[in-house]
Amino acid sequence: MPQYPAEGQWVAYDNYARSLFIQQDAVLDAALRDSEAAGLPQHAVSPSQGKLLHLLVRLIRAHRVLEIGTLGGYSTIWFARALPPGGKIFTLEADPRHAAVARKNIARAGVEDKVDLRVGRAIDTLPLLAQEEGGPFDFILIDADKSSNPEYFEWALRLARPGTLIVADNVVRNGTVLAPDGDDDYAIGIRRFNEMVAAEPRVLVTSLQLVGSKGYDGMTFLLVLENADARSGALDHRIMEAADD
Repeated sequence: MPQYPAEGQWVAYDNYARSLFIQQDAVLDAALRDSEAAGLPQHAVSPSQGKLLHLLVRLIRAHRVLEIGTLGGYSTIWFARALPPGGKIFTLEADPRHAAVARKNIARAGVEDKVDLRVGRAIDTLPLLAQEEGGPFDFILIDADKSSNPEYFEWALRLARPGTLIVADNVVRNGTVLAPDGDDDYAIGIRRFNEMVAAEPRVLVTSLQLVGSKGYDGMTFLLVLENADARSGALDHRIMEAADD
């Protein structure tokens, strides 16, 4: 049997990687510290995950970002810093208390001009957002109550365009998603989300397990496609041919 590293090593490597690749940041550290002091759940992404989201936004040159689930604004700051001049992140938070903490953290980071924070249940604010002008979003993060992931995914598709990258966080939940008869509402929501995604021809998708300071979890990455039939296995072949050219 192969020997897998203990959880302590996951955290140790996270700390090691952070010391090498992520500069000490007083603003981000304060956002985490103040969120904890205010009693917010410690559900923010890790520094390495925040940096990943930041890199993805820069990689696809996103101008409009949608974040479903603000919490204390930690990932919001990572997103805002990745946006070019004129870029905007719309972030949705159901809990007014969480939103108040996030506003303070965002203001301290000096990125208020790039952030539009909407307070209210995302399932209620998403239809309103869809009615506004501004065009589709280039990047969408789904990171709120997991039981509503299927509904969030439906709205994400409506608010996307071909080429939009959608990321869903916390899709493993320490393996509870593998228990089909479990009573964890969040795990049930993730399973429903997975089944919807698997049957959706408009996206190309992969899901990765992640370990580290946040424990054992994962993220799912979805690319919105130009044509519905492009999800077939032939797409991978066409991508490889294009790369060779």
